[in-house]
Amino acid sequence: MGLIIYLVLFVLWIAGLWKIFEKAGHPGWAAIIPIYNIFIVTKIAGKEWWWLLLMLIPIVNIVILIVVYVAVAQKFGKGPGFAVGMVFLPFIFALILGFGDAEYQGSAA
Repeated sequence: MGLIIYLVLFVLWIAGLWKIFEKAGHPGWAAIIPIYNIFIVTKIAGKEWWWLLLMLIPIVNIVILIVVYVAVAQKFGKGPGFAVGMVFLPFIFALILGFGDAEYQGSAA
């Protein structure tokens, strides 16, 4: 039962990321490619490519994830509270961001 719940939440997160990527001018399919999807999220956040490397370092990745999610939320006109939701409930907040009316306010891909 736990595996089914995990898979459902994972699919919801991927669906939300897919739409977020499309809104930001990136291909939606990038959401299903491990590590590359993190690279695209950092690009959407306006961070340099090497931030991806920081996300691979234990403990450091938690801080970097929060910083990146705050930047992504800001690029879509959302506040830091929304970013906190993205950190703790990514499968819900990615859907809200991707399927909601928020528009990407950064530069096109």
